[in-house]
Amino acid sequence: MPIRAKMLRPAILCLALLPACARAEGIDTEHLFGFMIGSDVGNVGEREFESKTTGRFSRTGGNYRAVGQQMDVEFVPVKNFRVELGNTFASHNIAGVPGLEDRRQLSWQGVAVDLRYRFLNKDAAPFGLTVAVESFADRVDETTAAVVRSYGTEFKLALDRELIPSFAVATLNLSYQPEWTRTVVTGATEREASLGAALGVMVKARPGVLLGGEARYFRRYEGFGLDELAGQALFIGPTAYLQLSPGAWMTAAWSVQAWGRLAGSNAALDLVNFERHQARLTFGVNF
Repeated sequence: MPIRAKMLRPAILCLALLPACARAEGIDTEHLFGFMIGSDVGNVGEREFESKTTGRFSRTGGNYRAVGQQMDVEFVPVKNFRVELGNTFASHNIAGVPGLEDRRQLSWQGVAVDLRYRFLNKDAAPFGLTVAVESFADRVDETTAAVVRSYGTEFKLALDRELIPSFAVATLNLSYQPEWTRTVVTGATEREASLGAALGVMVKARPGVLLGGEARYFRRYEGFGLDELAGQALFIGPTAYLQLSPGAWMTAAWSVQAWGRLAGSNAALDLVNFERHQARLTFGVNF
C-alpha cells in the first residue's frame, strides 16, 4: 500500500493542477485590434463606453483629411450576444482634390447599430467564431463630405485562435458591405459594395501590453451584386493595445496603402476609392 500510494501521488498532483490550467486566462480579443474585430464579445451584464477616432489622409492630388469621431455604448444583454449603439461626428478638410469639391467643415455624420453573436468560444473550441452585422444611416458622405442620405450594412465574419496560449493570437475577418447613397443637392443615387479580407496578429509584450499588425485587402464594386470592379487596395500597418486599468483600455493603429489598383489604370495605388493613410485611436471604459 505505501508503494502504491507513492505511485499515485504524481497522478493526483497532475489532476489537481488541471483545473488551474483550465482556468488560466487567455487573450481577450474583443477590443484587441485597431481596424479589425475579434470573436470575443464580453460577459453578460458588461457595459462599456467607447470613443473611436478614425483619420483618413491623402488622395489623388491636393490636400485631403477626414477625421471621424464615433462615440459608442456597448452592452451584453445575454450570453454570447453584444449590442453597440454609435453616434459619429465628422471633420473634413478637402482642397484641390480631383473629383471632390473643396470643403472645410465639421458636422454630425450619422448613427449606427452593431450586433454581434459568438457561435464558438475560442477558449472551448479550436477557434473563436463571431458574426457581426453593423447597420448605419449617414447624412454626410464619409468621403466627399456632401449632404446625402446614405444607408448601408456591413456583414462581418471574425475567426481567431491563440497561436501560443496567453501569448500570441491571430484573427481573420471577412466582410461584405452594400451601401445606397442619394445626394441631396442633385438627387443622384449610387449603389456600391465592398468585399474585404483582413488578417491580424498580436503578441503580448508584457502584462497588459500587446503589439502586432494588421493586413487588410479590399475590393470596391459598382452595384450590390458586385457588378463592376471599381478598385482595390491592400493596407498594412502596426497595432498596439494597452490595458490602462482593470476597466479601461486603449488601442492605436496605423495603416498605409501598400498596393492598390484603380480599375482601368496601371497605377500602383488606388487613391480614388481609398486613402493613402488610415489611423485609428480607440479608448474604452467599463461603467
